[in-house]
Amino acid sequence: MGRSATLALAAAVTTGLVLSAPVARAEPAQLADALGARLGAASAGSYVDESGQLVVMVTDEAAARSVTGARVRVVKHSATTLAASAAVLERTAKIPGTSWGVDPVTNQVVVSADATVAGPALDRLKAAVGGLGDTARLERVGGEFRPAITGGDAILGGGVRCSLGFNVKTPGTSTAYLLTAGHCGNATSTWSTSGGQVIASRVGTSFPGNDYALFRYTADINRPGSVNLYNGSQRDIARAGDPVVGQTVGRSGSTTGFHRGKVTGLNVTVNYVDGTTVTGMIGTTVCVQGGDSGGPLFADDTALGLTSGGSGDCTSGGRSFYQPVTEALRAYGVAVY
Repeated sequence: MGRSATLALAAAVTTGLVLSAPVARAEPAQLADALGARLGAASAGSYVDESGQLVVMVTDEAAARSVTGARVRVVKHSATTLAASAAVLERTAKIPGTSWGVDPVTNQVVVSADATVAGPALDRLKAAVGGLGDTARLERVGGEFRPAITGGDAILGGGVRCSLGFNVKTPGTSTAYLLTAGHCGNATSTWSTSGGQVIASRVGTSFPGNDYALFRYTADINRPGSVNLYNGSQRDIARAGDPVVGQTVGRSGSTTGFHRGKVTGLNVTVNYVDGTTVTGMIGTTVCVQGGDSGGPLFADDTALGLTSGGSGDCTSGGRSFYQPVTEALRAYGVAVY
């Protein structure tokens, strides 16, 4: 897609993700939540396997016998135990270039260290993870964990380029807004097209901690509820939801277009190399590069997240992190359409 076409789509707020083929829908998340609430202390998380079936982890055989509608695995550590280990890391290992989140497949907290973590910082991280026994494991990843932001086209403001996420509105009204990343929202109070037309003005932004921002449209431009597939077609977004670990998802942005991957973790903490920290993120194997920030993560017609950042690139691969869109929608009282 050419530069002018990309900018036209940006002005129309269609720089988000659109898929060339369906990916997994978000319904397993509702079943996982319901089963987790029913299992209580015996719950140890859930994920979607390669066949698309929900797998629920429990800590005892009695709980396993009570589960219907999903596969069951009996594991050692409860969700409460793993959450306690993650809380220890929050207190002792908030080191730039690291992230952590629960991996229900291995029943552990996975701690990732990028290429910048070395020397005393790496020693400190190893000690913290080692002290958690078999509830946690440490892995090294290439590249650096950075918020994905750079200068260029798409939506522009404050000398930076970001990607538009989802069109939203206040329910029951025609007042329209766009959602993007909070670190993008911190950089500018308005977004413009490359031709200099101001199209939206900042209403609110939240970063670090969270990573979302809301801008109200100030220009009379087309703003459909669909997102760009970067193949000449668009996909309508009908609703918002939450993902599950193992789910196939897609991500699109103004730098790299559309890419797919799998959800690797929920409620992930990321300590970016610039010293900022975000929590409650969605972790995935989808690649991301500068300028993709704010772009949408979704499955089929369901909005899931807003691109926050990651490591690596779309040549060698990498990891990426997303602000759950449901939290942003609740914060501003808006909805996708």
